[in-house]
Amino acid sequence: MTQMQRIELAPGYSVSRIIKGGWQLAGDHGSVDRATAIADMGAYYEAGMTAFDCADIYTGVEEMIGEFRADYRKRRGAESLAQLKIHTKFVPDLSSLRTIDRKLVEQTIDRSLSRLRVERLDLVQFHWWDYSVPRYLEVAQWLLELQRAGKIDRLSGTNFDTQRTQELIESGVQLTSMQVQYSLLDRRPAKKLSAYAREHGIHLLCYGTVAGGFLSNRWLGAPEPGRDIANRSLIKYKLIIDDFGGWEVFQTLLRTLENIAGKHGVSMSTIATRWVLDQPQVAAAIVGVRRADHLPEHMKVLSVALDAEDRAAIEQVLARSTAIEGDVYSVERDIHGRHGNIMKYELNGAA
Repeated sequence: MTQMQRIELAPGYSVSRIIKGGWQLAGDHGSVDRATAIADMGAYYEAGMTAFDCADIYTGVEEMIGEFRADYRKRRGAESLAQLKIHTKFVPDLSSLRTIDRKLVEQTIDRSLSRLRVERLDLVQFHWWDYSVPRYLEVAQWLLELQRAGKIDRLSGTNFDTQRTQELIESGVQLTSMQVQYSLLDRRPAKKLSAYAREHGIHLLCYGTVAGGFLSNRWLGAPEPGRDIANRSLIKYKLIIDDFGGWEVFQTLLRTLENIAGKHGVSMSTIATRWVLDQPQVAAAIVGVRRADHLPEHMKVLSVALDAEDRAAIEQVLARSTAIEGDVYSVERDIHGRHGNIMKYELNGAA
């Protein structure tokens, strides 16, 4: 199996270039067997995928990772998880943005510490639903205070656009990374954010590289799905396909990926993720799965090298597509729009 590549996000802080995602374990993507999910974490870790992504609003996932940590250390010894990095998120509910105070911020961070069974959170990614409630700089300062108090190692963001990322940096918050949606279908980070991130030493951690599974052989030649799509990921990324130019252009992209994948002896999902990893300032791709049977293919991402012919073929299709409007996560911020109205905004208080 290919050896996992690593990248340093900050001095002394390195992660695997493929990060195991946790959203698919939160229950909105089908049933999850807890014992199997925890065992799979061990398989990924031992394969070198030593960074896990989760969130305070991913129901039950922080607790599962905490249980994995405790069980693995008990069986393998205190130093067995020396390379493990757990990236969680701080996502206050939409309804709490106007009233959130420092006490609630600290209580939420303490809850993540307890669930994950750690004394310090490796990396906390801050998300803010609504810029029209302009308190994100104030809340970020409270997170900074908790970092200085030793409860957080590294501070990062999730889905902040370039303007607000700049505001956070200028307020004195040193962002290690920004987690963003980035794929062949959604190239918004390339507009402005990646250049700003490069100037300020911010690494991009990318989710959605295979669009919830749409960028796979399963959908090649398939009829366009209706409203009865199976899970939240597919609902979300079908809207991205619509914005990309629709089902016909999407099928052209899949046929192109199929040809490239066949040439390299891998899956088209592997090619799609490799393309993202090759983009400027991208440090890692977050892969979200419920089972470890995808692990061998995930490892192949690191051994594939796209050549000039591959990149040219992809660019020909992208030239026919429609660029999604705005900066990172901008269309999703319209709460009543096509993208925004499928979101769940009140998960933290209930988590």
